[in-house]
Parts: sequence; structure tokens; C-alpha cells
Amino acid sequence: MTGNAHDWPHAPVSVGLVGAGPWARMVHARVLAAGPETRLASVWARRPEAARETAAPHGAAVAGTFEELLDTCEAVAFSVPPDLQADLALRAAKAGKALLLEKPLALDLPAARELVDAIDSAGVVSQLVLSNRYHPETRRFLAEARELDVSGARSCCVGGAFLGGDFATPWRLEHGALLDIGPHILDLLDAALGPVLRVRATGDPRRWVELTCEHEGGAVSQASLSGSVEVERGIMRIELFGRHPELVLDGSALDHEESWPVLRREFATAVRTGRSGELDAHRGLRLQTLMAQALEGGR
Repeated sequence: MTGNAHDWPHAPVSVGLVGAGPWARMVHARVLAAGPETRLASVWARRPEAARETAAPHGAAVAGTFEELLDTCEAVAFSVPPDLQADLALRAAKAGKALLLEKPLALDLPAARELVDAIDSAGVVSQLVLSNRYHPETRRFLAEARELDVSGARSCCVGGAFLGGDFATPWRLEHGALLDIGPHILDLLDAALGPVLRVRATGDPRRWVELTCEHEGGAVSQASLSGSVEVERGIMRIELFGRHPELVLDGSALDHEESWPVLRREFATAVRTGRSGELDAHRGLRLQTLMAQALEGGR
């Protein structure tokens, strides 16, 4: 995952990482340290020993406090539960730092709105880690989908992450698949079929939830979401139907090692140009709005 320094004409963006859990170690720290567009400047977490374990392989500093981390970097990446992200990212935005944000932005819509308002007021760059969107195959799928007259779509994103292991975390177990998996599917359906005008949910997000989306232009899509079912490997699939051959995105087959260099390059470019891309905090707010509507029964 290393890059050629000659391919990046700027100084690397110095990034501070908030969080030291499995996702922070497996993705954030490793990807940001790989360069040449970014360098991992420091790590801060509530557990200092975890921060040290995350920082050490990459030669990054360990910050004693969140404020100390802000002093070490020009951008901040977050790999913490959504409620902590909403609070800490707001403080980082007010400090003038660019933000690399996880989904969802927050646990609820008011907190997400407050964060986006702070980002807008500060005029800082933001970007979402919607991993599927940075993969070349996903981008080909979306480009083709936008040229089609799609009547309807069915999709699913199901797995057993909530049954145990690193990702059976308290916030996921409490709020379920809609907040954790929902941003990925809603983002792709919204991008492929046109803006979602209305979304309704049935079921229990902690077990199995079904989404029905009505899109601008008349298309209807459905999505099945669960993190609490026993399957051999996770399933993520989107199928588009209309007066054309079926168009399919099999997300389970994507190698996200192809996504991370694209994400890193686009985030660093946004920071260096001062212009956020399409997948910014406003995109996160749109997805949070759709999830809130789903929970409210489509109102």
C-alpha cells in the first residue's frame, strides 16, 4: 500500500488518529502511515496502552490528551463510536482541522446537524470513510447505473459481526444494523437510482430490518440489513432492474485494499486544495437524515 513519493507533489498531510480499536489499527493507522500523501503524526485514545500499540508500528507519537493531538496535526481521523466522534470532531473543526470521519456521523440527527454546522462555520475540509465508494469497481457500477432507466432494485447487506468478536461493540449492539450498515447501502442506492425521497423501515435493526426507498424519478428499491445472522461470510449485493440487462454490484467480492489508496489520495487532495469532495460531511448528514426518516416510519 505504499506510494511513490514522486507521484505526490505536496508535503504529506499530517494526520492525528483518534481511537485505537481494531478498525483504527487495521485500517486508519496503516493506511494513513503508508503515504506518500499522508503521514500518521500521532494517536490518542482513552486507553493509553492501546494508543501506544497502534502508534508504535508506524513511528507515530502518542498524545496524552485530545488537545495535545490537535497540536500535532493538520487533519484528524476518527475511529471511535459515533457519539464520541460527533463531540470530538466538532471540537477539531472549531480548531481548524480537516476531518476524516467514519459513518454514521453521530448517533442521532440533531448531533449530526450540529457537527456539520460547525464544519461549515469553520470552513474545514471533511471526508467520509464510505469504503465501498472508493473502489474502482463500485465507481464503474455507479457510472453505468446512472445511464440506465432503472425501475427497481433489491439489495442486502447481512453478516454476523454482532454475534461476537471485535465489532460486537456496545453502540452496534444497541442501535443495530441501520446505523452501522445502513449508511453504506443507502449511499449506494441513492447514488445509483437517484435521490431517495422517502424511506420506510420494518423489523428490528438489532435483528433484521427491511428498508423500502422511493427515489426521485419513480424507482423503488429495497434493502435487507442485519449484523446478527450466521453466514459463512458477509453478503453485500445490489441488483438493478429495468428495461436493460440486470446490473449487479457484488460488494462481497471487492478487495478493499484497492479502496484505501484512493481514499487517502482524495482526502489529501481535498486538504491541500481546501475543497471537500462529494463524500463529505454533508453526504453524511443526508444519510443520517434518511436513517432518521426510516426510524420514524417514512414521515
